[in-house]
Amino acid sequence: MGKIIAENIRNVAIIGHSGAGKTSLAEAILFNGKSIDRLGKTTEKNTVMDFDEQETSRGISISLACAFTEWADTKINIIDVPGFYDFEGEFESAMRAVGSAVLVADANGQVAVGAEKAIDYCLRRHIPLMIFVNGIDKDNANYVATVEAFRTKYGKKISPTHLPIMRDGKMKGYVSVISGKAFEFTQGGRNAIATPDSMVGDVQSLKDALIEAAAETSEELLDKYLAEGTLTNDEIVAGIKNGLSAGETVPIMGGSATQNMGVINLMYEIVDLLPSPIERRPVLATDANGEVLSIVCDVDKPVSAQVFKTVADPFVGKLNMVRVFTGTLKTGMTVYNATTGEKERINTLYVMKGKKQEAVSELVAGDIGAVNKLNNTNTGDTLSDESYKIKFYPIPFPEPVLTMKISAKKSGEEDKVFQGINRLAEEDLTFKVEKDKETGEMVIRGLGETQLDVLCKKLKAKFGCEALLEEPKVAFKETITGVAEAEGKHKKQTGGAGQFGVVNIKFEAGASDGVFEFVDQTVGGAVPKQFIPAVEKGLREAIQKGVLAGYPMVNLKCTLFDGKYHPVDSKEVAFVSAAKLAYDEGVKKARPVILEPIYSYKIIVPDNYTGDILGDMNKRRGRIIGMETVDGLQEITAQAPLVEMLKYATDLRSMTQGRGKFRFEFASYEEVPFSAQEKIIADSKK
Repeated sequence: MGKIIAENIRNVAIIGHSGAGKTSLAEAILFNGKSIDRLGKTTEKNTVMDFDEQETSRGISISLACAFTEWADTKINIIDVPGFYDFEGEFESAMRAVGSAVLVADANGQVAVGAEKAIDYCLRRHIPLMIFVNGIDKDNANYVATVEAFRTKYGKKISPTHLPIMRDGKMKGYVSVISGKAFEFTQGGRNAIATPDSMVGDVQSLKDALIEAAAETSEELLDKYLAEGTLTNDEIVAGIKNGLSAGETVPIMGGSATQNMGVINLMYEIVDLLPSPIERRPVLATDANGEVLSIVCDVDKPVSAQVFKTVADPFVGKLNMVRVFTGTLKTGMTVYNATTGEKERINTLYVMKGKKQEAVSELVAGDIGAVNKLNNTNTGDTLSDESYKIKFYPIPFPEPVLTMKISAKKSGEEDKVFQGINRLAEEDLTFKVEKDKETGEMVIRGLGETQLDVLCKKLKAKFGCEALLEEPKVAFKETITGVAEAEGKHKKQTGGAGQFGVVNIKFEAGASDGVFEFVDQTVGGAVPKQFIPAVEKGLREAIQKGVLAGYPMVNLKCTLFDGKYHPVDSKEVAFVSAAKLAYDEGVKKARPVILEPIYSYKIIVPDNYTGDILGDMNKRRGRIIGMETVDGLQEITAQAPLVEMLKYATDLRSMTQGRGKFRFEFASYEEVPFSAQEKIIADSKK
């Protein structure tokens, strides 16, 4: 095709439940548009979109992949989005880049969890959405039951724009409700046929319903409908597009991606019904003064673009995928990174076809592409002309909910492991590696076990080193609940100068800073002033380990009230040791206990899972703080010990079939019940 213009671009995310056939559909679209000359299959591990070693070995997509094709004088940019829960960040990245989506659903008569979550996401954000019911050729396929399942859940929003032609219980073709034309599926295409006589009445009934729905999307169409009793086909299409934009209409159709049946029909619908970048809802940004702007696609404005995905490769280097919102991004131009404040030169621009790139001279407003060798630019950053310093809102990535200790599997490879992890962090912003300031461990925080396992496999494949994941330590602490006095006496005589120091210390709870407080109440020089700091030093060193399980002591007030010294043998080291001896004896007498971190949890689930969540929380020694309905879901507020919640991300997913989610934050430290305390002490001795 000729010069690309925004009106002739469709940016589409292919979304849905894992395993529904998204990658296969992307492959068929590219094949039909002649972007590839061979129809790959996921089972043969030769598709354009799944090219990562982990994707081919696991049989699932783990990273978004971009490609484009041309159809009906329109450029279709497609982003194949992983459906597995652990890769939700890829979904958020993709949705920032596109303006519409096609949901792929298995023709099994049900609405899968991943499909449900994706549809709810699009409806909440008014993202135009179409449904492609895939696999109508399978033995157990039931297209009609699948459409009915969606209609049961989403009501009149689900709008069949095609009436299936059924034979022997299978969908063999369709009649377009709008045009009235009938087609029979063939492998790789479709043949026009006469509309079966038995379907003429049903087609007209559906069209009447479609006309009414289209008329309700605008006053102009409604006036026309009330005046004339009908709408033209073009007006019906306009009404459907209005309904798509408002989140009130979701067209649904069927086919088979692997057999390339019904895909051509879908491609025509993408061109006819889904919005161009010009018609996309505005994207929010801020200007240099912090004022909020609504950015619409406009080629006449200075250039602005946002990086929605970064790919880091040890051999190829870093590649930033960008969506251009305004102006034209050209090779050789210098742009301003509003996120970092740095200038970047655009070296080479590409359009993507999976792992392959094709160099281009420019990307116009509305288009999607990639740029390499940007030194200080990462996912989420805004690139713009220096005269147009705007900053797009950050991509709303989900917060990590699973924490694991991470270390090098082989001694001496620590630097290599963490350098590799930092490179992988450029690709995926949903995990973090940091040192836990309480336990001193290096930990990795992510969305789930599969994501963390994939990262470790990538680390080995790309950087030649292996990481070990283990359950992290919980930052228990110790304190005392009583009051006790103790004497610490250090006396050492080995010939020559000796060591002598005696201290009498009162131990109680109530440190002014919540951790440690030292008070000197000696009188008459019982402990000379020059040795007082040594006593405090000994106590500060001692509180690093409690007397029960060796965890740090907190909220301890130590009052030095008496002591003894020797004018010759008393030394600083003697009073340090004496203080430690007094600590060991006094704290043991002051009813020591173990404290555990308690976190607050916001758990969001469909109402029918509430009972399961409450029962499970009780088993975890948790307590329910409150419940409220938010957007049709139950939000349960609870507090629970961290030690009982280490694998909650996995457990909640299992309890709710993937429908639940949660967020958490530290609340306080509380005393561990005696029964649990005994286990902690026993584990520490191991």
